[in-house]
Amino acid sequence: MNTTKNEAPMPQGAPQTVSNETLADAASEAAETQNSSPEAILEAKLAEALALADKHKDEWLRAKAETENIRRRAAEDVLKAQKFGVEKMADSLLAVKDSLEAALVVENTSVESFKEGVELTARQLTSVFEKFSIVEVNPVGVKFDPNKHQSIAALESEQEPNTVINVMQKGYTLHERVLRPALVTVAKAK
Repeated sequence: MNTTKNEAPMPQGAPQTVSNETLADAASEAAETQNSSPEAILEAKLAEALALADKHKDEWLRAKAETENIRRRAAEDVLKAQKFGVEKMADSLLAVKDSLEAALVVENTSVESFKEGVELTARQLTSVFEKFSIVEVNPVGVKFDPNKHQSIAALESEQEPNTVINVMQKGYTLHERVLRPALVTVAKAK
């Protein structure tokens, strides 16, 4: 029967699973009992080295698993950010939609009250745009910038060539990135 330190004796025929630390302890005890022969010392050092190698392998496997978990969680966070990134903006736009729907259900309206409701709704939308850094591009009198403007015509004008003289459709930027270029008419050289 095999016994080491505080372990109970194992029945004969049972599979033996002994850790390298147990082997190292056994080798150390054997080395002590055999008056420290060179073989016993080498066996003890080998057992210690194997135990240390197993410990390092276990730590490496745990670190690798943790790294994979972090990578997986980061990928999930990116997907959630892409999917729900506009949630705050969508929530802010609901008030604008509510105002538009309220205007549609009013039966007795005058042109003046209708205009006031549209102005209120436009102010709500402008507030949402400001909150999310959506900036209007209305470049009348500004030098033509092909990164922010789209020219649809060039007309003779008293203004300097390549200056925006008319805006057909305003453009918009989001954090200085063009969402939609302004459709403009520019002055051409005479």
